[in-house]
Amino acid sequence: EAKFELITSEASYIHSLSVAVGHFLGSAELSECLGVQDKQWLFSKLPEVKSTSERFLQDLEQRLEADVLRFSVCDIVLHHCPAFRRVYLPYVTNQAYQERTYQRLLLENPKFPGILARLEESPVCQRLPLTSFLILPFQRITRLKMLVENILKRTAQGSEDEDMATRAFNALKELVQACNASVQSMKRTEELIHLSKKIHFEGKIFPLISQARWLVRHGELVELAPLPAAPPAKLKLSSKAVYLHLFNDCLLLSRRKELGKFAVFVHARMAELQVKDLSLKLQGVPGHVFLLQLLHGPHAKHQFLLRARTESEKQRWISALCPSSSQEDKEFFSEGQDRPQVQCVRTYKALQPDELTLEKTDILAVRTQTSDGWLEGVRLADGEKGWVPQAYVEEISSLSARLRNLRENKRITSAPSKLGEPPA
Repeated sequence: EAKFELITSEASYIHSLSVAVGHFLGSAELSECLGVQDKQWLFSKLPEVKSTSERFLQDLEQRLEADVLRFSVCDIVLHHCPAFRRVYLPYVTNQAYQERTYQRLLLENPKFPGILARLEESPVCQRLPLTSFLILPFQRITRLKMLVENILKRTAQGSEDEDMATRAFNALKELVQACNASVQSMKRTEELIHLSKKIHFEGKIFPLISQARWLVRHGELVELAPLPAAPPAKLKLSSKAVYLHLFNDCLLLSRRKELGKFAVFVHARMAELQVKDLSLKLQGVPGHVFLLQLLHGPHAKHQFLLRARTESEKQRWISALCPSSSQEDKEFFSEGQDRPQVQCVRTYKALQPDELTLEKTDILAVRTQTSDGWLEGVRLADGEKGWVPQAYVEEISSLSARLRNLRENKRITSAPSKLGEPPA
């Protein structure tokens, strides 16, 4: 069934690509209102993606016709992976330009919205907009990896089929990682360029733009400070807004200025940060409070008593300021150690850098849960960590199901180590 699903879903995918290429890209009316560069940014290598998928499907169908009861697909997947990389990587990398071009054309090209609306009304689109077709290649390469993973889980251990499924899975996994890294790299660099125009350092030169730096979390908190005139028995606090920009290697604290700009008054490296959750320890201080210390050697050079609006906001800041390592995340759900697990029941697209984009059936090991409907989890499939709304997941209550998920995950994640072993 898993092998049949790979073939039938590929045929369905190619049908949708044919609509994108033939109906939209092939529209003479649409071509007339688009410049050469806009057309390239909007559709990128979509025809090449379609041609590559058609050759892939042709090989799959020939294999199926040769022996409908006993047929293999993973060797064909592996054979086509170099071709997938040649078309999918540039297409996915172009995604940021594609999205911006689409929005700009809607706002600035007077003919584009009307022509697009007429094309989208065609029955061949089945009420789907152009954007649904443009995102298909990114979704497909991710789904293809999941389909091969599903085949691998059901393949006899120690067999030649397992060896081939392992190779195909790892090739697709590397391709998906390369696609994600390429998209992330472009977005991160553009984000730093945008922020560098808004952030001002008081009296210091700080080169913000770096290929090795990216934004992890940002937002405004309330800084609390004791009023000097208050009697010792009655703790009274002043409050003022402070804005935090947390990057993977440093933290900036600033005050908001006019025109959306920020004046940084202190910054520190990640290694110099220390955080303490104080909500349960500070009597008389309402709200979700934590202490942020900027260390200089063993001593605190600066410290800030900060209040968040919600419990989840506070916990997300604490998690981001004191992150666990990727190795710790992987060790968090080792086989045989039962921890709470949830499964995604609705697709979720991350809205903030510290959130995790989820596809249906993704399984997370839960690290932290908050009373206001958020949880931090580690995805079993790839070890990625992030926050998601609890409304998009369901708890896996069965102990046997949780342990089975851990066993299957160990088999998949240990697949690379098997590549050098001869098949049984």
